[in-house]
Amino acid sequence: MNKTTILVVEDDRPIRSLIITTLKTHDYKYLAAENGATALLEVSSHNPDIVLLDLGLPDMEGVDIIKKIRTWSNMPIIVISARSEDTDKIEALDAGADDYITKPFSVEELLARIRVTQRRLSIIQAGDSQETSLFQNGDLKIDYTAGCTYLKDTELHLTPIEYKLLCLLSHNLGKVLTHTYITQQIWGRTSENDVASLRVFMATLRKKLQPDKNGVQYIQTHIGIGYRMLRIES
Repeated sequence: MNKTTILVVEDDRPIRSLIITTLKTHDYKYLAAENGATALLEVSSHNPDIVLLDLGLPDMEGVDIIKKIRTWSNMPIIVISARSEDTDKIEALDAGADDYITKPFSVEELLARIRVTQRRLSIIQAGDSQETSLFQNGDLKIDYTAGCTYLKDTELHLTPIEYKLLCLLSHNLGKVLTHTYITQQIWGRTSENDVASLRVFMATLRKKLQPDKNGVQYIQTHIGIGYRMLRIES
């Protein structure tokens, strides 16, 4: 049995059954809730490793559940919703969701998103001291203590903003970060000019991380939403 416990918060019975069957088939432990009140009770009582959350619940909005959980826990939350507008995705991600899957979805996509989240969890659980001293993802290395970045053992010359962006993405490996979140973390504010500046800095950073157009892509763009650092298998 997989040690990861996943809470499924979904009021649609067929979809809930599909997700639970998928988890059971792949040996995940699971909990289930049909509404927000039960979900919050399960979260506080059992402290699951990952939450799969529908936004349109009968008693409260999923975004409000995310905000409540974030007042005391950083457990990964993957939203699964029929709402496909960028504004809905951004609102959920800004509230603290780690990922967003749009219905209808494939079982393979769901399992892939769960695996990405598990890898991020394992990195965090490996120990903060190790994470804060040295980060490695594929051929990318960041020495946080020295403030140096290497690609294939060659030091990269990054501007202070590029380095801050890279560190922010690396500390949130596999997680989609919205434009609002990034600009708040980097500049302490959000405006159209800040978002435009972010795109410029991100473009120059990506060129340094991927000097060869056919090389490894470390940063994924989510158009209209933000950016994610991809986990590169060694």
